[in-house]
Amino acid sequence: MGFELEEWVGGLWHRFITRQASHEFPDAQVALDGMQRALALLFRAMGGAGGIAVEAAGQRGLVLRRSLLQQVSGGGKHGTVAWRDADSLRLPARLAVYPEPALNAELYRWLALLAGQSRRMRHWGRDNQYWTHSLLQRYPALRPRYRRLVDAHLRLRPDPARLPAGEAALERAVRQALHEPGSVDDFPRSERAPWPVPLWLYPSQHAGSTQAAELGDEPGAGQSAPGAGKVSRKRAARVNDPSSKSGLLLIRLENLFSWSEHVDLDRWGDDSDNLDAARAAEDLDELALSRKRMRQGGGLKLDLDLPPAEADDVPLGGVMTLPEWDYRRQRLQDDFVQIQMMSPRQSAPSGLPPRLAPLARRLRRQFEHLRSDRQWLRQQPQGSELDMQAWIDFQVERRHGHCAERGWFMDRRQTRRDLACLLLADLSMSTDAHLDDQHRVIDVIGDSLLLFGEALSAVGDPFALYGFSSLRRQQVRMLELKTFGQRYGDDTRGRIQALRPGYYTRMGAALRQATRLLAARPGRRKLLLLVTDGKPNDLDRYEGRYGVEDTRQAVIEARRQGLLPFCITIDREAGSYLPYMFGAHGYTLIRQPQQLPLRLPQLYRQLTQP
Repeated sequence: MGFELEEWVGGLWHRFITRQASHEFPDAQVALDGMQRALALLFRAMGGAGGIAVEAAGQRGLVLRRSLLQQVSGGGKHGTVAWRDADSLRLPARLAVYPEPALNAELYRWLALLAGQSRRMRHWGRDNQYWTHSLLQRYPALRPRYRRLVDAHLRLRPDPARLPAGEAALERAVRQALHEPGSVDDFPRSERAPWPVPLWLYPSQHAGSTQAAELGDEPGAGQSAPGAGKVSRKRAARVNDPSSKSGLLLIRLENLFSWSEHVDLDRWGDDSDNLDAARAAEDLDELALSRKRMRQGGGLKLDLDLPPAEADDVPLGGVMTLPEWDYRRQRLQDDFVQIQMMSPRQSAPSGLPPRLAPLARRLRRQFEHLRSDRQWLRQQPQGSELDMQAWIDFQVERRHGHCAERGWFMDRRQTRRDLACLLLADLSMSTDAHLDDQHRVIDVIGDSLLLFGEALSAVGDPFALYGFSSLRRQQVRMLELKTFGQRYGDDTRGRIQALRPGYYTRMGAALRQATRLLAARPGRRKLLLLVTDGKPNDLDRYEGRYGVEDTRQAVIEARRQGLLPFCITIDREAGSYLPYMFGAHGYTLIRQPQQLPLRLPQLYRQLTQP
């Protein structure tokens, strides 16, 4: 009871002293989530690249002069600032800088505008002044808004008269730069950083050493890949193991009950799950990894990346090469990706699962009507009804001296559906995730392919089914479930039911191979459908903007060949990247993934309506 009371009082004290030491206004805070889409649109309208995502920024360490209350509470060491790199624009997850919510929302918009003007940062103070000056010169209507933000912020900044000489000189220079952007060339040096300037962009956080490359970073990129949700970026570094042994034994050996209690095992870390690990990681500025080399007496070296050949899917033919788009160089890299067509190994002819039979019968009845649909043909020489539009056009042309011969009748006839469809399913390892207690993502995708095949076999449209995953650019694997020349039957159903999650999602390569297969088909209309659950990614540099730009280029190439690419996704964050890759009307989001098997045939019917 005493311990619980002590913990309760301690919690009250911590919350009280933290609120007193904070310089923010929690009652007026504005969240990024509610403005993220509008800010992305504003950023791109001002010249920001479409492949740069607007995401939440994590906290970083600040070398500031802390007040007595901040020293007591332990606050003031970290803060959230806005910054951008080649892959993303990072804005604070929430803004409570001003006491008015309208000013905090206006600050979000100003940062998006400024980021659209920004380029590579060389000097924090001079560059922000230059970008601000250029923005205000180009759009004079922004000056009153900027002035309101500056005036309200200057009232919250520390008084230079109460600071030491060096910090006071730096503070006066920052104030002058905010008042008159471009008027300050040299900022005085100080042992402490200036009070944060929320109206300016800050440099991105980089590992800054060759050790970063060992952790997977590329020169010029961020310090780690952007995570999902509220995961923030951290600086990364490798450190050497401080000792080759696990420590010095400082007790008498006879005090041990048995020798079996002392084993050569590193127990510096707690083996149990740490429920506060995520919160502790957010408080860290730098994540360090160390490698401990130990010579073992024996062992077996295993490569867990790919299964052995006897357990892997069956290769079909030789390896093919495809290009890949490098947005940094703005060109295609020829023969850069290796792709292998494969077939599921553990597949056997199988019928439709009984649980899908009622829904399949309903879809077949609906799609059989499309086979027998009759359509009105205009401007026919003879028919059942008069074509009034053709008659009016003829009268207008005759008055102007043009008497083109044409039919004046309409007739309803049976028409042939001249189209072909290729469906490409994402089979990456993320599809192994559970949607509920009974269903995984891969199960829902398999059911969707089965019902899609039942529906299209009823209407008679030629179609093909493929799945894909990847493991770097040397291992892009496309599973052949049904080609255009194969009949949909128990063999295809068996291959679909043998699907299992693969590796990663090199989406651009899969789309290019699908474009090759579909473009070779005859037909007036060609539909390329992609079913996925997330963004393009892979183990190498395909993460982030690189993969998004390559996928976008693959979609552009498909459209140039007369194909209609369309994406169906269950990723709730798809609105932040799919409009850039497929266009505003080139994708749809299924918010309830369990509805995908039913929605997929319906979407096909809508997309192929005359």
